Amino acid sequence: MAQLVVESGELVVHLAWWERVAARRSEVRVPLAAVRDVTVERDWWRALRGLAGRGTWIPALICVGARRHSVGEDFTVVRPRHPVVCVELNRRSSPFARLAVSAADPEAVRRSVRAAAGLGSR
Repeated sequence: MAQLVVESGELVVHLAWWERVAARRSEVRVPLAAVRDVTVERDWWRALRGLAGRGTWIPALICVGARRHSVGEDFTVVRPRHPVVCVELNRRSSPFARLAVSAADPEAVRRSVRAAAGLGSR
């Protein structure tokens, strides 16, 4: 399963080997300064917005890759029936508007990313 990890001032989406193949990229890196908000979406399908772009989209199985919409592009690694950590990003300093990644412990991920980005606890 993909992981959101803070490394050297960046938020990194580390992908499993099969997710790399499905997404057609090895990882995603954005500056921590681009993080505007971090939330958890319990209903996985609500984290998906826009139209499927580059990646692999098998409904009810896996949604991995970029999705285009009116605000820009989101990068998603969403597994149905798993909660999703949604990281809202500043489009001026990030190639994506949102990162949406399924997580085994989404609340812990949300807290750690918020703390690293200096957003405080809420």
